[in-house]
Amino acid sequence: MSYLGGYLAIGFIRLLALLPLPFIRALGFILARLLYLLIPSRRKIAMKNLQLCFPEFNRQELKKLSQEHFVYFVQAWLDRSWIWHASPKTTKKRLRITGDWQQIHQDHAIILFVPHFVGLDAAGIAVTQQLPRSMVAIYTNQSNPVIDQWVLERRARFGNIKMMSRLAGVKEIVSALRKGGMLALLPDMGFGPEECIYVPFFGVNTSTMPSLPRFAKLGKAKVVTIVSRMTSTGYDIEFLPAWDNYPTQDLYQDTLRMNHELEAQIKTMPAQYFWVHKRFKHRPPGEPSIY
Repeated sequence: MSYLGGYLAIGFIRLLALLPLPFIRALGFILARLLYLLIPSRRKIAMKNLQLCFPEFNRQELKKLSQEHFVYFVQAWLDRSWIWHASPKTTKKRLRITGDWQQIHQDHAIILFVPHFVGLDAAGIAVTQQLPRSMVAIYTNQSNPVIDQWVLERRARFGNIKMMSRLAGVKEIVSALRKGGMLALLPDMGFGPEECIYVPFFGVNTSTMPSLPRFAKLGKAKVVTIVSRMTSTGYDIEFLPAWDNYPTQDLYQDTLRMNHELEAQIKTMPAQYFWVHKRFKHRPPGEPSIY
């Protein structure tokens, strides 16, 4: 995308923020149906992922689930318009925090385990706007400089979050945790292919980054799962209880537990997980490509 294309995309999103939520969601539904037909490569990736993770579903059930995912995915993308640009009053009304959120005010380091659901950005804005504790989050640089700067500014719009590039390394992150900080971490956020280990995910041996147990151990941090669910009125962002006895001395078992925790949340709303990326791209030596 060119610089001009970046500015045009941002302008479109800003204008979209002015429209009622039902209109934005309806537009997302229509665009998703079109994209499902026009982007067969992503459709096939989503279907393959779902086949592997839900072998008990027949093809018709899988197709329905993949279509629902496309709708949630596009609606969530368009929702960034009001999440990033609407008034603070609007975002606070539409982003509802539930669960045991008070635990993050305790005086110790915390890692927010954030499953990669489509409402990821809604969770980030809700936490930084509504909960008075600073947070560190890791981001992947965008190829377009205009879009990259816009994304960084919007994700930090309420000023209670520090965005750190994934390429910057881990020393500063660990330092922040050891000072009692709070880190938001995705289970599929990596810091280099050499760090991967193969751990089952929905029964499939999957290249997995053991970043969560490593950061938890190095930063002496508690792990708290936070789940963002799209609803008809916005998003519910739920805080779950802190994990017991984590991490241990066994990196493999700790990473396996992370995947099991992720699976449990995906099963509650399978259509809202991020299925359009190649989750099983890297295979153990000797295994053929899945895609």
